[in-house]
Amino acid sequence: MIVMSLTFGGYKVIEKDMKIRNEDKQENIKSQTPVFSTSSMLHHTKKDAALTTNQTHIPNKVTTPNKTFSENTNADLSESRSKYGNQAKRHHALPKNMKGTQNAQKSKFGQSRSLQSRSLEGKTQHARGAVPHTNIQNVDEKKFGIHSKSVYTKYHKQSDTKKTSAQRQQPAQNLIETKLAIQQISQSSKTAKSKHLKSSIKVYFLGGLNEIGKNITAFECDNDIIIVDCGMAFPDDNMLGVDLVIPDFSFIEKNADRICGIVVTHGHEDHIGSIPYLLKKVKLPIYSTALTLGLIDGKLKEHGLQGKVQLNTVKPGQTVRLGCFGVEFIHVNHSISDAVALGIHTPAGTLLHTGDFKIDCTPLKEETIDLGRIAEIGQQGVLGLLADSTNVDRPGYTPTERKISDAFETLFSRASDQRLIIATFASNISRVQQIINCAAKYGRKVALSGRSMVNVMGIASELGYLDIPEGILIDIDLLNRYPKDKVVLITTGSQGEPMSALARMAFADHRKVEVGPGDCIIISAKPIPGNEKTVSTVIDELLKRGCEVVYESSHEIHVSGHASREELKIIHSLVKPQYFLPVHGEQKHLRKHAELACSMGMESKNIFIGTVGAAVELNHGYMKQLPSIPAGSILVDGLGVGDVGSIVLRDRKHLAEDGLIVVVCTISKDDGYVVAGPDVVSRGFVYVRESERLIIDAKNLVSHVLEDCRENHIHDWGTLKTKIKDDLSKLLYEKTRRNPMILPIIMEA
Repeated sequence: MIVMSLTFGGYKVIEKDMKIRNEDKQENIKSQTPVFSTSSMLHHTKKDAALTTNQTHIPNKVTTPNKTFSENTNADLSESRSKYGNQAKRHHALPKNMKGTQNAQKSKFGQSRSLQSRSLEGKTQHARGAVPHTNIQNVDEKKFGIHSKSVYTKYHKQSDTKKTSAQRQQPAQNLIETKLAIQQISQSSKTAKSKHLKSSIKVYFLGGLNEIGKNITAFECDNDIIIVDCGMAFPDDNMLGVDLVIPDFSFIEKNADRICGIVVTHGHEDHIGSIPYLLKKVKLPIYSTALTLGLIDGKLKEHGLQGKVQLNTVKPGQTVRLGCFGVEFIHVNHSISDAVALGIHTPAGTLLHTGDFKIDCTPLKEETIDLGRIAEIGQQGVLGLLADSTNVDRPGYTPTERKISDAFETLFSRASDQRLIIATFASNISRVQQIINCAAKYGRKVALSGRSMVNVMGIASELGYLDIPEGILIDIDLLNRYPKDKVVLITTGSQGEPMSALARMAFADHRKVEVGPGDCIIISAKPIPGNEKTVSTVIDELLKRGCEVVYESSHEIHVSGHASREELKIIHSLVKPQYFLPVHGEQKHLRKHAELACSMGMESKNIFIGTVGAAVELNHGYMKQLPSIPAGSILVDGLGVGDVGSIVLRDRKHLAEDGLIVVVCTISKDDGYVVAGPDVVSRGFVYVRESERLIIDAKNLVSHVLEDCRENHIHDWGTLKTKIKDDLSKLLYEKTRRNPMILPIIMEA
């Protein structure tokens, strides 16, 4: 196997030789199935099904250091198995001669809450879905009701810091065949119904409602809790100096002993950005797809948590058992690969959480959304639907991502004598892949700019989600050594962030890239609500420097990753839920989504529009709102988490609007006479040299106040400061109609 290591920006990207990638594709797909999981047992071919119920087929092959344990033990699986599998195969009933195994699995998984994760050893292929092997000596086979041969290979043990992202992940050990999970849970549901509908699901909204971002929801059933997503939000204009906003974790900390794990739908910041901050307070296992876990692992590294958290890989089509919950991963399309919806099966009923999604019939590399499984769940009965509301106000359908390829082809052809600089979201791997494909076609080299862009592309390439042709990628330091018409720069800054690479280029503050005539800047993204002004400012600055700027409103160079109205109608018609809870959006989005549900025949009494901190209980017989829980926003400023509150923000706003006046004086501790001063210092209020008369009047006023207090035997410093602030504030407002912050400093001598 030929492996090439390309270094750029201080980070390494690993890519396989393109000639062998196609040859190894089928073998890589086979290695995706976890060796010791119920789902892998139940998906064997007819040859495996013919085995006795006390045996698991392991090919009699000699293992080699060049292959993972998964590859050796799964080498004889059917060639027809695909990444997501045929819909019927993935949810098929068990063969008759496997009933003994089914009963054994029922007894084991019905009693166990969650199997402990195993430690990882050895090397893992850099391929989509590849999972590290599990040391067979550490597996308690009795828990799985199986026997296996002692086939294993010795590998040199690596430290967590030297392992790849794929090696730090492990296949979830508490997987369970989907139909088996539903049978177990439905049996519990029947028992609950016989006890007067005592079992119900409680949904706690810790974020993501009436706001864009900070998505996090908790689900409780039979005293077990799972967390779905844990995102962050960017600060608004009133949060001066704040870096990011995370949810309040008080509820999670209080109920930590009942939480089975965190389930993540996809790898965008508004769904994973707060995970490191939560894990610093509560240690919980994380369950998600390979790419999402790779991005989470990168964030854990930044916070010093890498290797200290269980990262459990679950593939679309698999179900993981967490307490009384059976969480089924369902493939959906979004603007990032490996996105999933969640079928949450409980004794009280099934919930469907769509996550962020759209219906893309012609995606670039991945499968189409699994509408078949969503429809099947709908036919089985859905207690509640939680659906993405972001694009509910957009009519029609969201265009396919493949539409962008045509626009890039046109722009690359038109800019044949220009340098191309393309700004997009760092997480939009498929968009970057399209740019790389066009660059290869037109003979251009590709460089990356921006820390997040370099990090995400490194992880995506390592895990096999990004194909980089040999020799096309160059370091940004080499950019100026090539003619302008032979390079493409992919950068961050599509939202006009002040410290992003594109913004620094626009304001001539980038150390390695200078833009001007001969540059074509393409902004392949739509401004997030609230960022329109900053994006417009960056565009204006680029135009002033002589660049040609192409943005979304003028060309079709961006499509959304969220479902529009007609796609949402499809989901509602397939699922037919008893209750509907719109999520992921501001109040206007949630209201419009509720109206859409009503237009599809749902009664308004069965729709719940919540807010952050709201709680609702769902039962086949009723839906009722519960008392609110502690929830809200925690502000992160630098290394400080939660130390910036409303009072600090109010002071910052005051300083930003009116400036600061500092009054300094020294008084005698014996008789109260002024020994030195008073001196008046202005910062952000007036320029002292141009306002000398005002400063003199302020000094005289302070002297008069101090003398008056001395004559009235007032020596309390608090009273002195209050009188100085009140009297000086009146004077400054009369003279300037402004209210600066006044800070008296009194010393004794």
